[in-house]
Amino acid sequence: MNLSAIRDKPEEQPRPAARPRLMLPSYPWWGLGGGLLALLAIVVLAGGIGSVYVPPMSVLQIVAAKLGLIRMPDTVPWAWQTIIWEIRLPRIALAAIVGAGLALSGATYQGLFRNPLADPYLIGVASGAGLGATVVLLTGIPAFYSGFSLLPIAAFLGGLLAVSISYLIARRSGGLPLTTLILAGVAIGSLTSAVTSLLMIRANPDVKPLLGWLLGGLAGADWKDVQIVLPYVVLGIIGMMAYARVLNLFQLDEEEARQLGVSVERTKLILIVLASLTTAAAVSMSGLIGFVGLVAPHAVRLVWGHDHRFLLPMAMLVGAAFLVLADLVARTIVSPSELPVGVVTAFCGAPFFLYLLQRGRRLA
Repeated sequence: MNLSAIRDKPEEQPRPAARPRLMLPSYPWWGLGGGLLALLAIVVLAGGIGSVYVPPMSVLQIVAAKLGLIRMPDTVPWAWQTIIWEIRLPRIALAAIVGAGLALSGATYQGLFRNPLADPYLIGVASGAGLGATVVLLTGIPAFYSGFSLLPIAAFLGGLLAVSISYLIARRSGGLPLTTLILAGVAIGSLTSAVTSLLMIRANPDVKPLLGWLLGGLAGADWKDVQIVLPYVVLGIIGMMAYARVLNLFQLDEEEARQLGVSVERTKLILIVLASLTTAAAVSMSGLIGFVGLVAPHAVRLVWGHDHRFLLPMAMLVGAAFLVLADLVARTIVSPSELPVGVVTAFCGAPFFLYLLQRGRRLA
């Protein structure tokens, strides 16, 4: 044994003790639970604020009594019950459903296209829905048939038709190039927007109702509207959530995802159909509300990262809360008048969008 080598070898310094870290589960259920509680608190707050103020506890009592959980307290006036259950809660519920649907579709498009600036209106849904609504509002087509409003039906069909045309243009025998799909969507969106503008210019009746729809709004919402849009959004939620892990694989590369056993072309078609169906259903009831599908997924990414298993459900909660708050501002800030909720989301979303662009430039 070489004793001199041992003597000359420097003594190893003891490693400093590792700092204790808060051990959180790999899937952050605590974040989803906190987001759900925050959404419920916002719903209760929005239900009580308006031209007639209703205390939060009374709002909870009215909802619980209407659901059959408790007996309606004698201290709750009948007028409050009507205001909360018949006027405000349907509107809040519709805002939450629309916000969740747009946010989920936006997160899905961003993951599918691998583009953080993608939104639910990327491939022509918004412009197609706008054209469908324009045809009903500015032509001789009756707005109601057998007691049903044709406006949401026309907007829904218009949005799906625009996406279908974009898809057929981009479709090739070897697959579906996503870049071509985006370009086709931009072209179809420009064409349908031009037709909408032409109809507005040549229209004899007042175009104010159409402008109100194009800017987005939830005034006059009732439980029937909620029942109509809810099945489509629930279907989209179930379908897109089932592909959360696949969206994580799509962040690598299409070829790598294919080598890992993913049917790439089939998956792209399914996700495009689900996201477009959800978006078309949402805008058919609310009009064109921008920035929800862009802001909510980015806000989640900034805090919790890019894992779509958590990104998709958390984006839904953030999108629902964002639109409920935006609608609260829209109906109260200029009371007794009302702003289009799309104006409020634009005022909030545009600065956030500019911040993302500036942040991306600093990181580049």
